[in-house]
Amino acid sequence: MNAPISRRSGGRAARRASRAAPLSQDIRPVRAGLEGGRYKPLTDRDMQRIHETALDAMEQIGFADAPQSGINYLTAAGAELGDDGRIRIPRALVEDSLAKACKDITLPGRNPQYDLKLNGHRVHYGTAGAAVHMVDVDGKHYRDSTLQDLHDAARITNALDNIHFLQRPMVARDVLDNREMDLNTIYACTSGTTKHIGTSFTDPTFVPDALEMLHMIAGGEEKWRERPFLSNSNCFVVPPMKFATESCEVMEACIRGGMPVLLLSAGMAGATAPSTIAGAIVQAVAECLAGIVYVNAIKPGHPAIFGTWPFGLDLRTGAMTGGSGEQALLSAGCAQMHKFYGIPGGAAAGIADSKLPDMQAGWEQMCSNVMAGLSGLNMVYEAAGMHASLLGFCHESLILGDDIIGQALRCVRGIEVDDETLALDQIREVCLGGTGHYLGTDATLSRMQKDHVYPSFGDRTSPKEWIERDKPDLIDKAIKRKEDILAEPSAARFDTMLDQQIRAQFNIHLPA
Repeated sequence: MNAPISRRSGGRAARRASRAAPLSQDIRPVRAGLEGGRYKPLTDRDMQRIHETALDAMEQIGFADAPQSGINYLTAAGAELGDDGRIRIPRALVEDSLAKACKDITLPGRNPQYDLKLNGHRVHYGTAGAAVHMVDVDGKHYRDSTLQDLHDAARITNALDNIHFLQRPMVARDVLDNREMDLNTIYACTSGTTKHIGTSFTDPTFVPDALEMLHMIAGGEEKWRERPFLSNSNCFVVPPMKFATESCEVMEACIRGGMPVLLLSAGMAGATAPSTIAGAIVQAVAECLAGIVYVNAIKPGHPAIFGTWPFGLDLRTGAMTGGSGEQALLSAGCAQMHKFYGIPGGAAAGIADSKLPDMQAGWEQMCSNVMAGLSGLNMVYEAAGMHASLLGFCHESLILGDDIIGQALRCVRGIEVDDETLALDQIREVCLGGTGHYLGTDATLSRMQKDHVYPSFGDRTSPKEWIERDKPDLIDKAIKRKEDILAEPSAARFDTMLDQQIRAQFNIHLPA
């Protein structure tokens, strides 16, 4: 819908149809990049203490298992290699690296309308993870995830307004060779969506082949470097306080290839990170600061996202929990630390421990997604579709997550206070000789789309109307939406000649 609705535009059915039509960008009540930052669980003193403690950890404890190339980069920059093999990073080097670090990152999409501008408190929601199962909502069971599932997730993401990027959410378990899996992951994602994509690599020697494919898709290396539409999600550390040797070598290769990197520290509070929320944040901050030093020792100013991803643990059982209030606090606190350093950052939210898209999943996904957005987290990863504490991914849940994130974004947008929204003239008109209510007034109708987010699948009908509509089921509606999306050709598919060139050079497992 591109214009305010008039009461004289037709009957009730016509008005409903008009209101259900897609909204133009200027009218949409929520969009990518809304400013959060109103929620601050940490005080200024809290953040300073976390920062100082993280520096102490870097300087006194240091990091084990750096590859030789990393040792060379870091010691040349001013880090110290101890007799115990650990790299210790002085405060002055951290401060120098922070001064060089990229503070304003744009993650391009293949379609420029999906570019993500990461600065300040701008909020973006998307997928992520490495689920090994797909959730079958019909049979209520789990099965191995496949390359086709990944491609379908990309296609669904491309059709959802509130899913702003696609980081690979699952592993293609039907592609057994690791090199082919990494290359087919890129193909499946890029041929499914023109939004920004994130992925991982299992071996540094696979990166040159991946870059070759990306150059082909971009139209040449120069065009790729101008607009790198895919970034490397890199677990460069193995908490606590150890470098992941091969992942560091992957990171180095990606930086040389002009690919943005996500510096991902994913400790589990109570297992590979301290059990306290503050302690888990300290360790994640120390590890990601080491990543900032590492990246800027290789190439000053290279785009690197501060990926503090500490996860919660149910200490009664030792099971990971991504759907807890503690997880929401971990991610919100990390978002504040990103702003403390002035570096674009990301963390995890929207994870469900529930195995299916049910009531438990709803409260778990909404809690952390809202808190992450209110805290101004630039990149909210794993925000939709993730179940069983990241072990399962669900296409229907991804679709329903679009509704959840729409409501979360409305909370992020907050309350505008100006002469129009204070509505004194409306109150005067209605109360002094008017109808006595605001239903159907010009002011109400003119702002009904701009101010309010309406769910696509949530049911707001009365019980009577619900029965008259044959008691529509939420999951059934999501299944129908999935089928409708996948029935159409992919909007991101490559032209025939490019697709043939890619298939001639790489062993693509998806059917042509």
